[in-house]
Amino acid sequence: MNGKILIVDDDSAHLGMLRTVLKSLGHMVESATDGEYAIQMVKDKPCDLVLMDVRMANIGGIEALRQIKELNPAIPIIIMTAYSSVDTAVEAMKLGAYDYLTKPLNYEELKIIITRAMEHLQLTLENQSLKEQVAAGSHFSEIIGSSSSLQKVVEMARIVAPTEATVLITGESGTGKELFARAIHANSERKEGSLVTVNCAALTETLLESELFGHEKGAFTGADRQRNGRFMQADKGTIFLDEVGEIPLSMQAKILRTIQEREIQRLGSDKNLNVDVRIIAATNRNLEDDVREGKFREDLFYRLNVVNLHIPPLRERDEDIPLLTLHFFKKYVQKNRKDLKGFTPTAMDVLTRSAWPGNVRELENVIERAVILAMSSYISDKDLPPSLMASYHKDHKDKMPASGFGGKSLDEIESQAISETLEQTQGNKSEAAKLLNITRTTLNNKLRKYNIPE
Repeated sequence: MNGKILIVDDDSAHLGMLRTVLKSLGHMVESATDGEYAIQMVKDKPCDLVLMDVRMANIGGIEALRQIKELNPAIPIIIMTAYSSVDTAVEAMKLGAYDYLTKPLNYEELKIIITRAMEHLQLTLENQSLKEQVAAGSHFSEIIGSSSSLQKVVEMARIVAPTEATVLITGESGTGKELFARAIHANSERKEGSLVTVNCAALTETLLESELFGHEKGAFTGADRQRNGRFMQADKGTIFLDEVGEIPLSMQAKILRTIQEREIQRLGSDKNLNVDVRIIAATNRNLEDDVREGKFREDLFYRLNVVNLHIPPLRERDEDIPLLTLHFFKKYVQKNRKDLKGFTPTAMDVLTRSAWPGNVRELENVIERAVILAMSSYISDKDLPPSLMASYHKDHKDKMPASGFGGKSLDEIESQAISETLEQTQGNKSEAAKLLNITRTTLNNKLRKYNIPE
């Protein structure tokens, strides 16, 4: 693995010799003549490894090592020291140095240590990527819902996952399209490879081309080295093109060619490179309408739409809302270390009856907010966003008799409210009194008044 190495040494002759050796090994080299400048360079530019002398004018190697490790603990730092400074090298190792070399350097030993450090860095990055995929939730068990409409989509996804078919996932924003893409990849033959995600709506046309296909050194201003694009990064794995409907027409032709020929060209190059990737795309647009309006290539649409998974909006599967609500409740109670027991009947009714234009993402945000704000043992309607409550009251103002209180006396209403609250708290009188906003003594008096079993 070749990378960008920063050499830090105030001996210009020695620094020049190291530059020559490392460049001959295929590495890109930056240099600094003191620790202070090296620290600033690490802040401003990414590098893969630092090769640093101990004794320098402004800030020495040991102090620079400490500060660089605070900025980025993952950077391997190799210390160079004179034989008489071995004790200092030991101190450097304690501060996190990857290894140390004594001067004059043995260049074969230097080559071996740098190669080993680069391989270690690569393994660290791959391990981190794997952890991120696992943490993000890659399996179908992470897709919450028992509605028939959602289960049909899940079943189709299970069938298509082990194949090489290109998949187009459609649905409104917030329905969980990326979750499906991760589950398909995790259950495919490519699961040992990378799942590389590209948000096509977040990049300009020029940046998108470079992001997808990579670029050669000098292809544009700031392209100081050759870079692999997302398609090459996903080789032997899966690439997920999110918001694919936002790709400009000129770029659509290049993506179509990649799908057909399974090869790409880096920006600034005329050399074809073979890639072995599976493509999953997602959009919240109606691509068939875009095709008719000339906004999306018809041939690309059919290449992407081999298997279509359409995720229904949450308003069309409201029976899934309680399951999702409980899932997010448990997640954020644990995350925020809150001691909560559940929801009041009114709060759950509001959540179940809401339209959720932002779909599952909006519901998750509301539950997280409610968990954080809740001051009692149960999340009540007071913990829900005012906009949600306003919409609920507006939409259901004419349905108030459905609560079961219509035509009843005040005593009957009060008795029913006490009974339902006790049922909600599983007979816990203290909790029931809190929810009813009365004292425990008042609650006991009313239990006797209405002959409600204790």
